[in-house]
Amino acid sequence: MMQSRALEILVGFFVCLGVAAVFVLTFRVASLDSVGGGDKTYRVSAEFQNIGGLKAGAKVSLAGVAIGRVRDISIDPSSFQAKVTMDISDQYSKIPEDSSAKILTAGLLGEQYIGIEPGGMDDYLKNGSEITLTQSALVLENLIGQFLASQNGSSKDDKLADAIGKLADSLQSKK
Repeated sequence: MMQSRALEILVGFFVCLGVAAVFVLTFRVASLDSVGGGDKTYRVSAEFQNIGGLKAGAKVSLAGVAIGRVRDISIDPSSFQAKVTMDISDQYSKIPEDSSAKILTAGLLGEQYIGIEPGGMDDYLKNGSEITLTQSALVLENLIGQFLASQNGSSKDDKLADAIGKLADSLQSKK
């Protein structure tokens, strides 16, 4: 009887340990490492005409280095544009105020994230700042629609070359 009870307690301990491990793994995979403290951040926002498949929790990067996360996405009721709020780590507090933000895609069909390109001003982004220079997401469906609509013209070869050139330029700028 006593040996059975000790075995039940041991099994219960390992079950609790397994649940805790799954919980930790869930937050690691979701890239929410900063849950429960983490780095201090400051909040910055930007408005985009089209965010494509950008989601809350997506990374914010500068020169390919993750510097923060997308906190919230909403619609601005006056401009009807998507307002993206980002949390940026305090260790990156020297980002120029005239920096620009682009919605980029990891790979050809990967997840979308925000890439920040620094400007040249001496003033820096701070809590509550808004990035005004933005570039919306490249939506593949829109490019295909434009290509198909352009097929109604007389010089199809030129329009095809232009469409392929634009697609190549936009994909190259994401590298």
